[in-house]
Amino acid sequence: MAKIGVDVGGTFTDLILEKGPRDVYVHKVPSTPEDQSLGVIRGITEICEIGQIARKEIELIVHGTTVATNITLENNGSEVGMLTSRGFRDILHIARHKRPYNFSLQFDVPWQSKPMVKRRNRIPITERVMPPNGKIVTPLNEKEVIEACKLFKQRDIEAVIICFMFSFLNSKHELLAKKIVQKELPGVYISTSCEVIDVIREYERFSTTAMNGYVGPKTSNYINNLANSLKKEGFKSELRIMQSNGGVATVDMTTEKPVTILMSGPAGGVIGGKWAGNLSKEKNIITVDIGGTSADISTIPNSEIRIMNPRDTYVGDYPILAPMIDLATIGAGGGSIAFIDKGGAFRVGPKSAGADPGPACYSKGGSEPTVTDAQVALGRLDVDRFLGGDMTINPDLSNKVIEKKLAKPLNMSVKDAALGIIKVINSNMALAIRANSVARGYDPRKFSLMPFGGAGPLHGVALANEVAAKEVIVPPAPGINAAIGLLETDMKYEFTRSAPLVLENATKKDFDRINRALSDLEKLCRERLSADGIIKKQQKIIRIAECRYHGQGFELRAELPNGKLNSNNKNIVINNFHKQHNLDYGYTFGSDQVEIMTLRVVGIASVKPMTWPKLKPLAKGKSNAKSLKDAFLYNRKTTFDDGKTVTCPRYNRDKLLAGQKISGPAIVIQHNSTTLIPPKHKAYVSTYGNIHIQKN
Repeated sequence: MAKIGVDVGGTFTDLILEKGPRDVYVHKVPSTPEDQSLGVIRGITEICEIGQIARKEIELIVHGTTVATNITLENNGSEVGMLTSRGFRDILHIARHKRPYNFSLQFDVPWQSKPMVKRRNRIPITERVMPPNGKIVTPLNEKEVIEACKLFKQRDIEAVIICFMFSFLNSKHELLAKKIVQKELPGVYISTSCEVIDVIREYERFSTTAMNGYVGPKTSNYINNLANSLKKEGFKSELRIMQSNGGVATVDMTTEKPVTILMSGPAGGVIGGKWAGNLSKEKNIITVDIGGTSADISTIPNSEIRIMNPRDTYVGDYPILAPMIDLATIGAGGGSIAFIDKGGAFRVGPKSAGADPGPACYSKGGSEPTVTDAQVALGRLDVDRFLGGDMTINPDLSNKVIEKKLAKPLNMSVKDAALGIIKVINSNMALAIRANSVARGYDPRKFSLMPFGGAGPLHGVALANEVAAKEVIVPPAPGINAAIGLLETDMKYEFTRSAPLVLENATKKDFDRINRALSDLEKLCRERLSADGIIKKQQKIIRIAECRYHGQGFELRAELPNGKLNSNNKNIVINNFHKQHNLDYGYTFGSDQVEIMTLRVVGIASVKPMTWPKLKPLAKGKSNAKSLKDAFLYNRKTTFDDGKTVTCPRYNRDKLLAGQKISGPAIVIQHNSTTLIPPKHKAYVSTYGNIHIQKN
């Protein structure tokens, strides 16, 4: 089965083609921010030519995209209209009364200054459903819904969201309003909260549904256009989209609920990090995916990819109750711009030069010094080897822009200014690594740091030393590791339902209610998987209870036991919750009551693991030094973080053998990335091509 993974980054689009067992090809093309599909189509077409495979032979294309993310961050979503319960139109404005900056009198409240739904487009509708059983006390006023649709039509509303109070207890009114809107406004993108996120907490539920409507039209247009363009180009393959939760879904699913792909891009990198760790049988990994625009950081303990707690799932400035891989994203990449701020401080990022115009050395008109320019000025990126020689860079432009914008104003040399750029950006990333590991109860000394992305291996050793990680592991194809993760990703669907229950006080009637809800959710998962052609035998179901101590503000995940939940096995859930609470917070309240708030059922269809080819081993009797000569390219002057400039050998990674050792200083070059091995460090090459770097 021939498969392609394609991951779009801010600067480059990365691709991998798995043609057959141990027959793998990788490729990288510039991203096209004005229309991501242009770069995607170009990359897929070119990698097929590289792999000498006909387009009709490609059976599956898995895509990681930042379209929905970019819409959110750039605040250029669709014009959204909202139908909501009378008296509650301002929930999106009031939110949780949180102050972004407690002691500032001039702070900006983003959900008020940049609302996803303008107040004039939030229309109150007469209806009322009441807790605790969802009883309808005021029927839906259908005439008001029709009048609202007329108003939306006059205002050229592109998407309509329907969010009624307590719809998670009874969705009848939302679904009835949806039918009316479909009739009155054919072709308008419609989202109901009961179908997007059927859970308690009206603000988060409304915000998540609003985000679905805000990004929905543009995201669905992009995905559908890409699918149609692929067909026109002669590809008959299925197109799957990476989700934020680390699973892939169909085009229909992601166009219906684009809120599930807000973190589609970074998720593939984490999966790829786990995969590369497995090549070396390393279970504890800290992934650092450094591209042209950002750095994505995640901690993988014991080969388990973590999902964020609901209280932490923000995208931009908005809370989104969609499951997401636990990762941190900061503005730190090869294109991050270095500058002197108004106070005279030396700063790097988060603003990026991106793909166009890019760093100054790209010769595309970039006029600001970037991290890539600093690496070029320090001799760590070679003119004739950048992207395997496919792209020409100009070191003179890097030196000139660093001198003009940083060195002269700060009265320092170009070398010191370039070193300053590297030091500042590494410090920013080290803080984010600690926040995602130490602050979550994980000791970096027990973890291997895995840098990837085009820029990752240049920073890996410095970051590992900053956070005291035990070693660095550079995967075989670091520049396209996120694309590799796409081909390692299972198909995954998740469905939720709020079902509040204090476990200690639960009766048989309560457990029957919970078990019915779990059965309904499992049925939804199986229906989705079966519709995708997955037979029941290949379907895996995971059941999760999101719990809290009675009265707490937010929940943590606790896995449910197999079979029906009852008084005999409820302690399994309670103990699982205590363990998770202790891991997250360092303590538990063993005597307090544990309350289930939300049930979550995950349906999974596992993919066949990708077979990565083993490297040719070092020949018996042949010394390491002699074998390295075959991979040796040349020597060039290189400046390292200690400020010393030394003659540094370059090696061609494609010619390295399993079992070979390299002593620093050295630079290992390959088409999609460059690995820096500083002085006083040593590296060895594993069976599958991972490069392990440790201190001497």
